[in-house]
Amino acid sequence: MSEATHVGSGKVRELYALDEDRLVLVASDRISTFDVVLPTEIPDKGRMLTGLSGFWFARTSSLVPNHLLALREDGRSTECRRLEMLPLECVVRGYITGSGWKDYQATGATSGRALPSGLRESDRLPAPIFTPSTKAEEGHDENIDLDRAGQLIGIDRLQEVERVSLDLYRFASEYALARGIIIADTKFEFGVDGEGRLVLADEAFTPDSSRFWPADEYEPGRAQPSFDKQFVRDYCESLGWDKTPPGPELPEDVVAGTRARYVEAFERLTEIPFDRYLEDPEVVLA
Repeated sequence: MSEATHVGSGKVRELYALDEDRLVLVASDRISTFDVVLPTEIPDKGRMLTGLSGFWFARTSSLVPNHLLALREDGRSTECRRLEMLPLECVVRGYITGSGWKDYQATGATSGRALPSGLRESDRLPAPIFTPSTKAEEGHDENIDLDRAGQLIGIDRLQEVERVSLDLYRFASEYALARGIIIADTKFEFGVDGEGRLVLADEAFTPDSSRFWPADEYEPGRAQPSFDKQFVRDYCESLGWDKTPPGPELPEDVVAGTRARYVEAFERLTEIPFDRYLEDPEVVLA
């Protein structure tokens, strides 16, 4: 990317500056679990995440502006607007699972929100809830309550972020459920543009930022099969790995199984063959 300057690396993305107003976000095929990047890549993973995000950005722009300017021909690079990012992970939970389930078991609440008693693992919540967390530069994100979130970004901005996050989740979860996928929870990142407007950034409703469950296999009271990287998490957990670097190598069957899950999620949600996206990335924007 000779015309751009490399300005940063994330767990799975590289960031380049084109000029003062535009960035290029390149999604690699790296995969992280428990906040550790594993040494084994998942072929085409970056293209699937980029295509799915582009698909959702095109369909949610009436709810909130987003950073997307263009998808590039390689299918893994997004040209986007430069923003002042908010220091929050904006998590919406429609079902009780993951760290929210662990919090609930310990305290009956998550992110300071009391929940009904007697919930089982993977139960649908009475209504989706907004449960922000910190954005950790290193180590694990931490679930925080609304008071602390308000201290980080201001009460007015927090109320806007909560409203928009819940609107996005309701729209996408209904859309996905009609195509056989439950979005159990998801997380967003937002920035602010030069005019002070809230803008959706990073990625949206991908297997890396969301828990996707097959609706026809949903059974509360246990962990659910999924289209996301839970398959990799489960394999890593089975090794007794201590979740500190370096991460374990993934065997071929886990790589192939994970890629197949990502492809199936992409094709179910977009109703576009993945090979067609590889030929013409902009097909997801139509």
